[in-house]
Amino acid sequence: MRNLEEKSWMFHIGPVWFDGTVVSMTLLSCVIVFAFVFFCTRNLQLRPKGKQNVIEWLIDFVRGILKDNLSTKEVNNFHLMSVTLFLFIFVANEIGLITKLAIDRGGQEFSFWKSPTADPIVTMSLAMMMIVITHFFGVQKFGFRGYIKNSFLEPVSFLLPIKIIEEFTNVITLGLRLYGNIYAGEVLLGLIVSMANSLGWWSLPIVMPLEMIWIGFSLFIGAIQAYVFVTLSMVFMSHKVESEH
Repeated sequence: MRNLEEKSWMFHIGPVWFDGTVVSMTLLSCVIVFAFVFFCTRNLQLRPKGKQNVIEWLIDFVRGILKDNLSTKEVNNFHLMSVTLFLFIFVANEIGLITKLAIDRGGQEFSFWKSPTADPIVTMSLAMMMIVITHFFGVQKFGFRGYIKNSFLEPVSFLLPIKIIEEFTNVITLGLRLYGNIYAGEVLLGLIVSMANSLGWWSLPIVMPLEMIWIGFSLFIGAIQAYVFVTLSMVFMSHKVESEH
């Protein structure tokens, strides 16, 4: 289990170094999402049952998020992207809470398994990507001049400085909210295990239920954070693709 001295393994391509744990766990999350969708969408039937019900419920759930934040005509434009985003963040949040893999090398633990969203670079990159996409679709819909007017000069032009600052704060809040919740969950799980190691075997009757309760709570938080990330992303999208009144 993770402790406070744990580090990720690194690799480099030329002069550029990469966090191997984050890269491998991000790729694994993508593979899991693809495998899940592939499995659930094989042999689709007019009367869904079993695995087809699961994927259809998930699609309807995400559509409900979009309907709450976008006009009806815009929902279909961002539905597939939102389902993919929700699935990836959900899997990335939960994957490091199920188990851990760390190797001790010279007294230093190197982690080979953790939630990629427990790394601020990943969450800030996701947040930046979503904010950039909102601007792209805003320009695509209104043209550059219309986008500037709708996004920054409406309803009154003197709010321009505040709206520019808001674009930067949106990235920070969107990314750090996700990172903080997932990272805190993993750290606390590690602290519970460290407590068991320090107190000895007699503490297991106390530590094990505590660990299981916190894992369950963290899984719930991971699902909530996937929901919040997609919801806020669509709120920001609505500000760019719908006219300000």
